[in-house]
Amino acid sequence: MKHFIPYRKEHPCGKENDRPPWRLALVANSKSGFIPEEGDPPDAGSEFDSLQTLHAITDALESDGHSVHILEADCTLPSAVLKIRPQICFNIAEGLQGNGREAQVPALCEMMGIPYTASGIVPNAISLDKTLTKRIWRDAGLPTADFIEVSSLAELHQIGFEFPMFIKPAREGSGMGITQSSIVHNHDQLTSRVNTIIEAYRQPALIEKFLSGREFTVGYIGNPGSPENRYRCDLYDLDGYHWFPIMEIKSHNSISPSVYGHEAKCIDIGAEGAPDYLCPADIPNSLKDQLIDLTKQATQVLDVCDVARVDIRLGSDHQPYLMEINTLPGLNPDLSDLCIMAAAEGLDYNILINEILYLAADRFLMPLPPKSSGRSTGAAGPSVQVDLLAEASVERLLPDTIWRPIISNEVK
Repeated sequence: MKHFIPYRKEHPCGKENDRPPWRLALVANSKSGFIPEEGDPPDAGSEFDSLQTLHAITDALESDGHSVHILEADCTLPSAVLKIRPQICFNIAEGLQGNGREAQVPALCEMMGIPYTASGIVPNAISLDKTLTKRIWRDAGLPTADFIEVSSLAELHQIGFEFPMFIKPAREGSGMGITQSSIVHNHDQLTSRVNTIIEAYRQPALIEKFLSGREFTVGYIGNPGSPENRYRCDLYDLDGYHWFPIMEIKSHNSISPSVYGHEAKCIDIGAEGAPDYLCPADIPNSLKDQLIDLTKQATQVLDVCDVARVDIRLGSDHQPYLMEINTLPGLNPDLSDLCIMAAAEGLDYNILINEILYLAADRFLMPLPPKSSGRSTGAAGPSVQVDLLAEASVERLLPDTIWRPIISNEVK
């Protein structure tokens, strides 16, 4: 089934409905725009994007001729959108507050009639809530580890599975709140870790049966349905998907053995303490097909659009279990898992970014450029990296490319 919101020619932010290039708003929460509050955990804001990532995405979109304006996804966004009048928004915003914060930008775009990339309101709101996501998967008959969500220590007696267990915040991303202490082997460790999560992150703790096997992440671009009319139609299989090589994450020698958390994710690839990223994973075709099929089911039951990455781990029975889904996967060309997988097959970063854009445009029935073959992948191999602008470079954040009044920081 193809899901879309029809693009209205007379939408509030512009009357143009011509073929690209388009005037785009790159909507994000930047690390430079985040101000921690007293009492925030040490990894607060880690899910937000660096200036390098914003510049890399902007360069990729501009390589196809689009005009890009970077907008901060804070309380100034509605006014900024009215000022810029974008024809489509490229959304990577995590949101600032609330349980459904990743749905804030999609909600604004839908209210204003503006097409936007990636998943809609409901998938983004659900996917950030790890407990709700697992409940939906479980009810759909998909495998996920036994779990329970608790909001107080008094609820721990309800746990119906044995140690070891894995504990994390119920509604965070980017490995936040996940450390070596997340694996607990007795009641004292359980009590201590749950209390830390509830107090530091001011949200419930998700307690899962610990999965002791290998860890994989499966990523793709695409949507269900025939790719016949897409811009790079040859890039997709007959079901409408382009599957990247599956990546195995080996954390045994990392800074947090057996745990792929925030601290490990922040270390440069190949540096001391970083996990090993094996892409493509050394697995038999039968397991590869199983992981892809499981990912497809996991995303379709949530109505995910355009791009996603799903984390899967094997249990002691050597069977795969769904852990988490990222409906707004990171797009840092050097560090993000999805980009590592794309580079491993030789897919050029510029093509990756623009194809996410054109997948969304196709869903909204926007006119696409003339068809192009999807096999123009550029430089191949996982060692290829994109040069990024230095953190100190802020030219793209000057008033002609970003509209953010001075009051935005005062509000936050």
